[in-house]
Amino acid sequence: MRRIDALSPDLPLFDVACTRRIEAAALAGLPPHTLMQRAGAAVARLALALAPHAQCIRIVVGPGNNGGDGLDAAIHLQHAGKRVEVLLAAEPAAADAIDALQRARAAGVAIDPARPTTLHSQDLAIDALLGIGARPVLDGPLLAAIESLAGLACPVLAVDLPSGLDADTGHMPGACVRADHVLSLLTLKPGLFTAHGRDRAAMVWLDTLGIDTSGESPQAWLGGAQAAAAPKRRHAQHKGSFGDVAVVGGAPGMTGAALLAARAAHAAGAGRVFVELLDAQAVTVDVLRPELMLRREWTARTEPDTFKQATVICGCGGGDAVRAALPRLLAHCARLVLDADALNVVASDEMLRQQVRLRAARGLATVITPHPLEAARLLGRGSVEVQSDRLSAAQALAAALDCVVVLKGSGTVLAAPGRTTRINVSGNASLATAGTGDVLAGWIGGHWAQRAEPDPIERAWQTAIHAVWLHGFAADEAALPVLRAGDLIEHMAAVAAR
Repeated sequence: MRRIDALSPDLPLFDVACTRRIEAAALAGLPPHTLMQRAGAAVARLALALAPHAQCIRIVVGPGNNGGDGLDAAIHLQHAGKRVEVLLAAEPAAADAIDALQRARAAGVAIDPARPTTLHSQDLAIDALLGIGARPVLDGPLLAAIESLAGLACPVLAVDLPSGLDADTGHMPGACVRADHVLSLLTLKPGLFTAHGRDRAAMVWLDTLGIDTSGESPQAWLGGAQAAAAPKRRHAQHKGSFGDVAVVGGAPGMTGAALLAARAAHAAGAGRVFVELLDAQAVTVDVLRPELMLRREWTARTEPDTFKQATVICGCGGGDAVRAALPRLLAHCARLVLDADALNVVASDEMLRQQVRLRAARGLATVITPHPLEAARLLGRGSVEVQSDRLSAAQALAAALDCVVVLKGSGTVLAAPGRTTRINVSGNASLATAGTGDVLAGWIGGHWAQRAEPDPIERAWQTAIHAVWLHGFAADEAALPVLRAGDLIEHMAAVAAR
């Protein structure tokens, strides 16, 4: 059993269909009820570790095998000397669950007691209602059971998934349990880590139940901590060794966005950082970071050969003014990060979309960093549709534009053609403030300029994985309710320097 956190190694994520296949293969080689008994024992072990002083442990049971896992856990907890009570939201219908209910009764577990115990803070409730067999819970006994868990003073441990959460997407089509801990059994499910998953599953644990899952290909990977950082610096190097970055953005009223991106690129280690502010009245020097080189009409005046050497970040605070710069940047830049308003302009212009798509065939790499609404505009969908299946949305964008996609949000999703989709495990809601996306775009550019992978797409892919993880981990380390974008840069630099 292992706890999943921002420092965990990369771990495979399996959707429901794949998990069912793994489960069926395991069942075929084991005596009857073995897998459920292993699951029940695992739930009981974690319950005892989480609530060693519990006077009572309540298990709320549904009709399927998730309920059976809870019933088997009840037997183990009863044997451990705990007062256990089982509330049946529905009579078990699955064969293994029926067997577990019979054994629980034989063990003396209190089933549907007439007067349920009042639970206190040291006690524990276990959600064993639905698991991966979740369906929209809109009314009836299952809704009542979910609502009863919400009103408890004690922690809630969910078996496999918080009941009501879609295992594949993290979408909540109806009522959903909010769990303090989730024990994911056999496999990790993508929905635990994106969309509503992280709000509904505060802490996730994994127990594979002794089953080898390597025979199946994962739908995605979780992690980012193991992504390689920029190469170590040697004494004989100079600023030209670490690449040039240019930021194009900062239309009137939004110059701060471009400056934040430029400062982040500089903090990430880029050798030189140029800034083309699209506000003609903007400052000509960043007094906080005078190292940045502010240049008027940088895009128009730069030779194509220079574009091939530079890493360009376009769109941060750019407004519609970035439209004029985009054709030249798309045509010549070897490494291009498109963010914010650059994405909105591309979404509104089919010719620019085609230019983005054709870049990969010419050996030019592109990273786009949309938030859900920007992704929706690029896909011609609603943002609700994007959020209801974030992995599919990111994959669709990567296929449509032939680029690396960083779909920001809770559980940022990274996708690229020919690569297994990834969900980033780091980060928190302190990043939900103005400018943090500009910082991410800038750090991607600054980090990208220094990497040396020969394949341009792999270079972009590894850059995005590392930058996204570092961005989130710095927020985790800061441990603040709200993290200002300028401060985030310093936190990222401190983490990167370790």
